[in-house]
Amino acid sequence: MGTHTPVLLLVPLLASLTGVSAGGVLQEPVTQGAKVITHEVSRDPARREQILHYWTLDRMVRAIAPVRPVHPVRRHARRGAPAAGRRAVPSATSGGAEWPVRGTIRNSMGKVFFSMSGRDYVCSATTATSANRDVVVTAGHCAMSDTGAWAENWIFVPGYRQDSSPHGGFTARRMFVPNQWSGSADDDYDVAMVALATVDGRHAGDVAGAMPIAFDQPRGRQAYVFGYPATGRYDGEQLDYCSGRPHHDPHGLTGSQGVRCDMTQGSSGGAWLSRFDPANGTGVITSVSSFKYADDGGTMYGPYFGATVRKLYEQAQHS
Repeated sequence: MGTHTPVLLLVPLLASLTGVSAGGVLQEPVTQGAKVITHEVSRDPARREQILHYWTLDRMVRAIAPVRPVHPVRRHARRGAPAAGRRAVPSATSGGAEWPVRGTIRNSMGKVFFSMSGRDYVCSATTATSANRDVVVTAGHCAMSDTGAWAENWIFVPGYRQDSSPHGGFTARRMFVPNQWSGSADDDYDVAMVALATVDGRHAGDVAGAMPIAFDQPRGRQAYVFGYPATGRYDGEQLDYCSGRPHHDPHGLTGSQGVRCDMTQGSSGGAWLSRFDPANGTGVITSVSSFKYADDGGTMYGPYFGATVRKLYEQAQHS
């Protein structure tokens, strides 16, 4: 789906789990029955070497975005409609533009490559600050299919750009999804956390930098949406972005938020960053790109990061 730059925010910013945001908006309640579904990937070093060698440049280029059945009026984030005119500066835009500034996001953001049912797929993901320095955040459907099948040959390539892998690739050692995604492919829980294996003793968070992550945040805050869209006018070879203020789901079918954004397939799993500083490319992860509605190809939706996603993160960072 550069060089190492310092991370300005080193400690995850965790909001209180009171159920109500500072803006008075009802948030996801703490659900005692919420479960995290965990998948242990092979610990065999030989198997990990096989995965690293599997992903040749040719396979990466030919990988496609995952396809899953969706609601009749909904379609995947990969199907956004093309639009004209990339912008060259990091300003508010609903038409995706190439990110022109280096900064932390250019290293901590990357592509995810994986296999399902004999096909090779690509998504986007981001390293998150964590206790083990190994956690990446992506969409649930980039780790598990809607039928409950775990991805295989899973690898994260931070800082991907123009067919290059400046930091190499990191295989998965454990994957985590909410049971709401595992059990019913609920779009409100289309989130996955993956704990990565180290490479020669190096942690991905140290090598590529990482973004803090926050939960139970006020809705409607300005967000920058990043990813590697690869269809329409996009080629998937550089980091692209949109920005805007998220709004509620006008169809009332989900608790997800939407941002005007025309990015296409390959951008699924890309981070939504609040409190973003365009000068140095740092912000706080508060969602990931998940889906679009069939009647509105210009709006990207992402799940709200509440108590369930926090529980997912806590297990991943201490794995």
